Amino acid sequence: MSEVSSAARDRRPEVWAAWIAVDPKSRRLLELAARVAAAPTTVLIRGESGVGKDLLAQLLHLLGPNAAEPLVKIDCASLPADLVESELFGYEKGAFTGAEQSKPGRLELAGRGTLVLDEVAALGLPLQAKLLRVLEEKRFERLGGRATIAISARLMALTNADLERAVAERTFREDLFYRLNVLPLTIPPLRERPLDIRPLAEHFIEQFAQLQRRARPRLTAEALAALERHDFPGNVRELRNMMERAFIAGGAEIALRDLPLRAAVAAEEKTLEQVEKEYIAAVLQRHRGKKSETARVLGISRKTLLEKRKRYHLD
Repeated sequence: MSEVSSAARDRRPEVWAAWIAVDPKSRRLLELAARVAAAPTTVLIRGESGVGKDLLAQLLHLLGPNAAEPLVKIDCASLPADLVESELFGYEKGAFTGAEQSKPGRLELAGRGTLVLDEVAALGLPLQAKLLRVLEEKRFERLGGRATIAISARLMALTNADLERAVAERTFREDLFYRLNVLPLTIPPLRERPLDIRPLAEHFIEQFAQLQRRARPRLTAEALAALERHDFPGNVRELRNMMERAFIAGGAEIALRDLPLRAAVAAEEKTLEQVEKEYIAAVLQRHRGKKSETARVLGISRKTLLEKRKRYHLD
């Protein structure tokens, strides 16, 4: 774990345990985050999918002066544009069909805390204009309302998009980009901070061991070497999922054969179907035949799991 300023460490010592920072790039990011947390300014957190943007936003909130206030998030990519607007600003009764009663938006619910806009680049241009106004004027109105509501929450925007390119293509407002980019934090992909791979893997193994009340398995040197050679296109999220599967499939130790890597398949000289069948059987056994939980761990739908069970005669 990275060393941080004594002031930040004294105020919120427990939150740093959630962010593994051994690699120099991670340590520099964590040091910068400790300083940024104290400022009330808007923060733009950038990085590839799976690097930990959500977690960094949580850390900044917990290390900030309003840590006791709400941390509210809205996923701009998963909601339709009209729903994002109503969720963000709230609405008055009768503002639109179905608005049977007034509802506060996330801006209000965040109070004096933090509002996190996940995948801010997914916002349409009209909503970008409204967001810019909120940032500049620190006030807004609910949909269908006339009363002006002051905003006290700190705003953090997360994105894995190339915003400079989006600005050039005119799909993202240039003025909003500069308004959000006051305090930018970019999380390096996992492949650029390889010294974090081992401690992260061991951290996840420890988590799963505690959760399932099992003895912590040992990660073999061969398995660790394979992990450190992997480029992790899915970043930390991919590593965590990989460790969860390996933890379930492995025993007292996690070996190369337990990792869902091409190298592991080649080492055992098994067909892909053989590896998949054995792995699905192991996960089913570990979860005592519970189909929904097994499908979640495997990252597939329940229907797909049922099809594979039938194909491999695992009934």
